Amino acid sequence: MILTKSCFIKNIKDSQALEDLFLIKEMTRAETRAGKPYIKLVVMDSTGEISGNIWEEADRYNEEFKPGQVIRLNGQAQAYRGILQLKINRIQAVAESEVDRSLFLPTAPVAPDAMTEELLRLIMGIKDKHLKKLVLAFFTDLKFVELFKNAPAAKQMHHAYHGGLLEHTLAVANLANLVAGLYPVVDHSLLMAGAILHDLGKIKEYSFNSYPFDYTDDGRLMGHAVMAVEMIQEKIATIQQFPGQRATSLKHLILSHHGRHEFGAPVVPMMLEAFILHFVDDLDAKINTITKISEKAGVPGYQWTEYQRALERFLYVAGPDNQTEAAEPEIHTDGTTKARQSQDDVRQRLLFDSGKPFTE
Repeated sequence: MILTKSCFIKNIKDSQALEDLFLIKEMTRAETRAGKPYIKLVVMDSTGEISGNIWEEADRYNEEFKPGQVIRLNGQAQAYRGILQLKINRIQAVAESEVDRSLFLPTAPVAPDAMTEELLRLIMGIKDKHLKKLVLAFFTDLKFVELFKNAPAAKQMHHAYHGGLLEHTLAVANLANLVAGLYPVVDHSLLMAGAILHDLGKIKEYSFNSYPFDYTDDGRLMGHAVMAVEMIQEKIATIQQFPGQRATSLKHLILSHHGRHEFGAPVVPMMLEAFILHFVDDLDAKINTITKISEKAGVPGYQWTEYQRALERFLYVAGPDNQTEAAEPEIHTDGTTKARQSQDDVRQRLLFDSGKPFTE
């Protein structure tokens, strides 16, 4: 019999008592200043994640439980410095056969088919016949499309959920399309091909059939940018008279989109379109990351977060409006989607300084 779940993280309120099913995302044994062991726990479901500590029987819990396991948790929610956390009384093991894991794995907020349709519309707008044929060679491959629709964009940071790679790619492609429209000097076809293909190597870089997501051996040894270039070259080899310079320029965009060597880029951007791709890629990653941090705020109104190491700063974010419900995705009559929900209006649409990009 499949156990039911009634309490979802996005609906948890301050001071709420709860006992329900959650999936362990992270579990760490730590010690107090006095040397007493305790467990730092992060649990999740399909709507979000929340952290808390277990202060008693830490060594027993550390031996019996691990990330990726579904548990029954008893505790109480409490806001601490504006962040909603759990005071955990106890956790219990749950048999794998008794749970529906889809209740615990986050997914993109917009249906994959709707996002794929919008991405195909952008692909059809590529004017260069060779680049369009190359991109379509991927997106008419049903096996590739299914993997691409299901893959996360990262292991932990931005868009780290099923459908995240598609969501991120669509956003980057839309941003690139807007920038190209503002600056006629930009090679629209090259930029759009780079935006749509820049992260395709992630379908091979990550193992995402189960949670937690992890790197494949090839992914850890090579990285998604190099893997993407290999995949692109395989497709180019099937297209007659594909211009060599076009192939080199596209590969440069893929290899340089992390921006700096220290951030994993084999080469730095040396073309206008490569600079644009790097910045719009980083912009969407940061917007998604900050939005997810904002959603963890425990009380309404603007408030300071804890220090964010990945961003190297504190953030001033808007907490939830408990009086309104999140809007359903809006699908326009032309088939395009409004991928950003009304609850995401807190996103700060700023180009940050050249800090570390969130492109694992």
